[in-house]
Amino acid sequence: MTSDTYRPTRADLNAARDRTIPDVIAADLRVLFCGINPSLYSGATGHHFARPGNRFWPALHVAGFTPRQLRPSEQAELLKYGLGVTNLVRRATARADELTNAELRDGARRLTSLARRYRPRAIAVVGVTAYRSAFARPQAVVGPQPECIEDAVLWVLPNPSGLNAHYQLPDLAAEFGKLRERVNADPRS
Repeated sequence: MTSDTYRPTRADLNAARDRTIPDVIAADLRVLFCGINPSLYSGATGHHFARPGNRFWPALHVAGFTPRQLRPSEQAELLKYGLGVTNLVRRATARADELTNAELRDGARRLTSLARRYRPRAIAVVGVTAYRSAFARPQAVVGPQPECIEDAVLWVLPNPSGLNAHYQLPDLAAEFGKLRERVNADPRS
């Protein structure tokens, strides 16, 4: 069975609790996308945004970041397009609300360290509520943020989880597209 047809069992999901998955990262990326934390599904498969119904991969494609929709198992191909993926909190949980504010704040410090080391042009945190907690910005909204992380433009995108009913795929892709336009126009200006 390939990783694209693998469907974790309940036991697999339970065993994935607190598991970490590696970052997909390299120096000088156009955009480093930063999720909240891996789902149990992602923890079981080892792939970012792997849960069926997550709209990260379709939004990337529709927004023009990738020429076709990648599957979670193809996450390493992001690097060919100058893109990467990490998470604020590395451990897998069933729900993001299982994370503490302290973990999110630690994640913001880790993200800053990654930015210093890898120098992405832009960082996009996917999940405004997590961003607000991690960076102590309770009034933050989706879109560009007034501050940078190191030299990287900081952007907040809606959470692509299928549970986020506020953003359907066209709206989600439109927000991703705004980031792509900014990055293509030289985000550091």
